[in-house]
Amino acid sequence: MNLSNAAVKTHENWQAVCQANDLVADSGVVVWLGGAQVALFYLPGLEQSLYAVDNRDPRSGANIIGRGLVGSLQGELVVAAPLYKQHFSLQSGKCLEDAGQQLRVWPVRMNGEAVELAVA
Repeated sequence: MNLSNAAVKTHENWQAVCQANDLVADSGVVVWLGGAQVALFYLPGLEQSLYAVDNRDPRSGANIIGRGLVGSLQGELVVAAPLYKQHFSLQSGKCLEDAGQQLRVWPVRMNGEAVELAVA
């Protein structure tokens, strides 16, 4: 099972936020990182199977992105925000329906059984 994100290997400061057994396949879980709620999405079977985005919905202000449905839209892996159903790219955080909305994206990797996020 390949959970690491090859694009993030240049980061040096990583913080463990949960364990692999805390992840739920094809769904989101929320973790705390330095005052921010981060939604982790585990999509097994994909080359990049772990994504981390802001849990705060920019439209409603509610911390609910981790409860959103994951799918593919216009060739991109997305999460649909639970309240207003706007779609956010798991890769870039951009909203497909409104260029003015964006989720922060964190580099994420597996280190043994630990799920780690890159910190600044």
